[in-house]
Amino acid sequence: MLAENRHGLIVVDMHAAHERIVYERLKRAVSETHGDGEAQALASQPLLIPVTFAATPAEVAAAETHADTLQQLGLDVAPLSPGVLAVRAVPAALQGADAAALARSVLADLAEHEGSTLVQRARDELLATMACHGAVRASRRLTVEEMNALLRDMERTERADLCNHGRPTWRQVTLRELDTLFLRGR
Repeated sequence: MLAENRHGLIVVDMHAAHERIVYERLKRAVSETHGDGEAQALASQPLLIPVTFAATPAEVAAAETHADTLQQLGLDVAPLSPGVLAVRAVPAALQGADAAALARSVLADLAEHEGSTLVQRARDELLATMACHGAVRASRRLTVEEMNALLRDMERTERADLCNHGRPTWRQVTLRELDTLFLRGR
């Protein structure tokens, strides 16, 4: 995505930028607490039609073992039959995400980070995985309104210059650099 400012052009990696925006929203949502100090679960969006997928025994075990953690993360993933899991709800902030891919990634993280320490130790990694699945794809064509909304969200988002993985979300190409590229002023 390209944008313009008084210094030249801004080249924006829209996937990386949107990923950071979604990540920061998820972090804020998880950080909110009830009046009793208990962490608030992410708001979830029930799916009209559950998404089912063939699951490995490890994925089924992780879904059963970590049902409470999944609920805290706004996911409702449960066995439908032997070897099949159903995703019945996803985090509201990620309602456009591929529910099966999101569930698989989260279940893999849960299996890797075992038990009750997951939310404390690996919460940010898990939220980064969820944000990546919820971000616009780099190949998607955005409307002018969507591009402007993304730029405004970037302005309001902390650390919007880097995605969750540490890659830059935008780069400036100055007027001087543009002139040099096109051999102007020689």
